[in-house]
Amino acid sequence: MKVAGKWAYLYRAVDKHGNTIDFSLSPRRNTAAAKRFLGKALNGLKDWETPTVIDTDRAPTYGPALAELKAGGKCPEETKHRQLKDLTTVVEADHGKLKQLSRPVRGFKTLKTAYATIGGFEAMRALRQGQAAAFNLTRDMQGEARLVERAFNVGPGALAEAVQLVNRQLELKAA
Repeated sequence: MKVAGKWAYLYRAVDKHGNTIDFSLSPRRNTAAAKRFLGKALNGLKDWETPTVIDTDRAPTYGPALAELKAGGKCPEETKHRQLKDLTTVVEADHGKLKQLSRPVRGFKTLKTAYATIGGFEAMRALRQGQAAAFNLTRDMQGEARLVERAFNVGPGALAEAVQLVNRQLELKAA
C-alpha cells in the first residue's frame, strides 16, 4: 500500500476458512513490526481458537518474532511455524480482494487514515461474508447496524435509529 507516497506493509491474519482474523499496517517490515502484528492477532483469540500452526510467507522476520512471542508466553510453545509459498494462497486470495477495494483510493496521506479506511473495508467485508452472523443476535438490518456502530465507534443507536426510521417508512408505504 502507498501511504504518503511511500510503501507501507499490510500484515493480514486469515484462518483456514478464509475469515479475516486481524490486520496491521506498518511503515517497516522488520521483526518488531511482525512481533507487534502477531501478538495483536494472537491476543484477540480465545484459548480454544489459538492456532496449532502459523503459515507465513518467507520473510525472515517472522521466525524471530514468533520465538520472542513464545519466550514471552504470548504464543503456545507447541505452535508450529511453516514458511512455504504454497501455504499462503488463502491469505493472498483474501489480500487481492482488499487490493481491489483500495485501488480506487490511490494511496493514503497518513497511516492513521489508511488504517481506518482498511478497517472499514474489513468490517463491511466481514458482514458481507457472514463472519459477524454469530454476533448479529436479531438476524436483521438493525443487528447489522449495531455491528457497524461498534466497528466504527459510532454513537450508540445512531445507525440503528436510522434503520428503524427507514423500516417505518417502508411499512407506511406498504400499508
